[in-house]
Amino acid sequence: MQVNLAEAIALLKRGEVVAIPTETVYGLAADASNEAALGQIYAIKERPANNPLIVHISDSGQVDTWAAEFPPLAKKLAQVFWPGPFTLVLPAKSSVSSTVRAGEPTVALRVPNHPLALQLLKDSGLGLAAPSANKYTQLSPTTAAHVASGLGNAVSILDGGPCQVGIESTIVSVVADEWRLLRHGMISEAAIEALAGKPALKDNKPLPKVPGQHLLHYSPHTPVQLFSDRAALLEAAYALTRSHAALLIGPGKEPACAVIRLPAQTNQVAEQLYNALHQLDALKVKQLLIELPADTSEWAAVRDRLNRAGYQD
Repeated sequence: MQVNLAEAIALLKRGEVVAIPTETVYGLAADASNEAALGQIYAIKERPANNPLIVHISDSGQVDTWAAEFPPLAKKLAQVFWPGPFTLVLPAKSSVSSTVRAGEPTVALRVPNHPLALQLLKDSGLGLAAPSANKYTQLSPTTAAHVASGLGNAVSILDGGPCQVGIESTIVSVVADEWRLLRHGMISEAAIEALAGKPALKDNKPLPKVPGQHLLHYSPHTPVQLFSDRAALLEAAYALTRSHAALLIGPGKEPACAVIRLPAQTNQVAEQLYNALHQLDALKVKQLLIELPADTSEWAAVRDRLNRAGYQD
């Protein structure tokens, strides 16, 4: 069921969940201070309780409500990358729900760059936990139709149109003057390093738990096979006797099957990626053949999503 902004706010304040738009993907939102509402998120998504949630806030002035520390480096990153597809992981205040944190001592915070989401946050005054509005490990939704298809009548939906970034936020943890990259996104590691004035800390210490670390994630129902080059994909397609479809990146030869071709520009691939995978999944073929982009830092976020989509034990 679709709802308007006022209806969405009323539902959230009553402790209900609402699927909301952001610039990355649609989120399954609930009041991050309401334990019963948070429980609904985990139940609807069938998400493990040890997987933390990102709290969406309206501006950096709300960080102190959730974080015990807001180091100068974190403030610098927030000033440049918020609102935007960028999540900060900071030491949490003891008052922050253990359910949101999944028992971790940290809290993940983001200011989304979507006008309707920002209006919702400002008008409601709530911090909203909002993981992707889909079943756990399945394809993320980038349209209201994707949410309805994946979750049915389980949630109300605030339709804000197609997501413009298209894949989940970059996640960075900051402790004192050090930072670690926890999930690739469209804010690149190079951009963060340039602003921070130092590379990400890479040591043997355990990383904080954050969304998107499961090896199998962002995955269609149809089995996926990944290919590092077009020639290998074409050879595999020629040999297959069962029904299949392909996702290609950039120009070149096509296999003799249903094909979705994405442009060879990183931002456009990210924006269209999940929608393309939803379309291919709907074909109900036996296998999806997916061409990986180049193994470069520019394509790190897209490769991360595709590698997790095609993960096999």
